[in-house]
Amino acid sequence: MSAITLPAVLDLRAAAPLRDELLAARGQAAVLDAAAVQRLGGLCLQVLLSALQTWRADGASLTFINVSEDFIAQWAALGAPAEDLGAPLAAQG
Repeated sequence: MSAITLPAVLDLRAAAPLRDELLAARGQAAVLDAAAVQRLGGLCLQVLLSALQTWRADGASLTFINVSEDFIAQWAALGAPAEDLGAPLAAQG
């Protein structure tokens, strides 16, 4: 299983490195630690949503853990499906 720690700022500059890290983990179960996330931009949201779809298509699990309140709020504000963050939908610690 691969563990990926998301940076505090998921903006335009973070999108390509995030994509590359996710591609390196493809084909195996992975967890995304979102504890440090303070800002989530649209491009990184697209990268994360694409990764979720890819992992599902591959039959592997991709799970968010330690989801920060900021991440949850911005995920919802950008209109992303709440169920993709897992249950319960609250900050996990």
